[in-house]
Amino acid sequence: MGHQQGELEFSIEEVGTHFGNVTIQVPSHFVKKLYDEASLAQQTETYTYGFVKGEAPLSYIKDNFQPHLVEHIKEFLFRYFIISWLHAELLKKRILIAGEPRLTDVTLRLHENSLFRFSLTLSRPISLQGWKRLPFKAPKRKNYKDLDRQVENFLKDEMNFSKEYQHKGIEVGDWVNFSVCLLNKSEEALFPEHQEDLWIKVGSEEADAPFQELLLGKKKGNTFLSQNQCLQEYFSTHIDTHYLFKVIINDFVPHCFFDVEQFKKHFRIRNNKELHQKLIEVFSYRNDISQRRATTEETLKLLLARHIFDVPNHLILRRQKELLDLIHENPDYQVYKMLPDFNDKIRMLATKQVKEGILTRQLAVHENLVITNDDLKRYLNLTKRPRIKEFIYFELPDSKIQGQEFPLSSSLVKECCLKEKALNHAIYHLTKTRTTLL
Repeated sequence: MGHQQGELEFSIEEVGTHFGNVTIQVPSHFVKKLYDEASLAQQTETYTYGFVKGEAPLSYIKDNFQPHLVEHIKEFLFRYFIISWLHAELLKKRILIAGEPRLTDVTLRLHENSLFRFSLTLSRPISLQGWKRLPFKAPKRKNYKDLDRQVENFLKDEMNFSKEYQHKGIEVGDWVNFSVCLLNKSEEALFPEHQEDLWIKVGSEEADAPFQELLLGKKKGNTFLSQNQCLQEYFSTHIDTHYLFKVIINDFVPHCFFDVEQFKKHFRIRNNKELHQKLIEVFSYRNDISQRRATTEETLKLLLARHIFDVPNHLILRRQKELLDLIHENPDYQVYKMLPDFNDKIRMLATKQVKEGILTRQLAVHENLVITNDDLKRYLNLTKRPRIKEFIYFELPDSKIQGQEFPLSSSLVKECCLKEKALNHAIYHLTKTRTTLL
């Protein structure tokens, strides 16, 4: 099947029961525009034998730098709109996938349409009728009075931080949502139909200085032009560029206070009593596991027990490798590795996590859940405090590269948020049903 929008074309071909190949076709004029712009940038910056800097003929640059320019254009288009557009199309078409799309091949032609090919693992539809009526017993809180005092003190502190907050613009620690639009030398959008939407946590380290310079002090709605090096590096690692970008600050989530009102909306909380009960979930621990985590685990365990499905082995192996990479960084890795059932446990955990991702994704589609900007802000609000992060099960990928905070594509943040919303939706209905039955 094929579909055209914004001059990009999407087609998918099913290969067997578990695989699909997606092709995104990019019109030749997109490539030509970027090739011309990249060539101009190289002409300005490159020392070319026999020519004064900046005076080598453009035709010479295009001919002699073509392999580097082609690789750059592949990377730039992929990061600037291809991957975001792919995620949006998959959601819009309600295509059920397991794991993430994998780029398999790029055919880039200067005078013809170019092709970006992806491999998808397709998941078979899971019958989710009647899941809201499943019997569920939510784990109970511990009845220590001290837990109630801890919640009261937490709320009091955060309310005070909220009152003291003076909106002077974006600060270190804030999550910022901004759009980036590539401009040509005449300050016109090179691709008027497309711009990249990003989220970044403004870091506090010395390596974070470029993004601090770009964002600190800015306010929602601010629009400005920038050639900041951090944007060049985000979109291009193959060649040095000095593109001009229009940056639009769409929104931000302040770090200095936990937004209680956002939290109440996130969990459909109607009054202060429910607010207190909800927060107790991350203050009440049994066997080193919070009540919230236990509730989440039991919810997923119940849903997976009642909806049996197989997962392709390659997804489990891929997740096993990711888990091993994470554990390898743990100081106790060698101790864990010596345990006789270490590999079995890693495989069981990988299988469980892959199944949870598939199930929640399908639940989101089944229940027609959509992600709004408010959903994203409420999700990111939960990342502000270590204790409150217990409310998040599907965490964002690590946004740091060698100690520096880098942007995450909004499409990636939406993916995590959608699974989280589906999980919260399930907990809400299962606990609500149980309360009604009692």
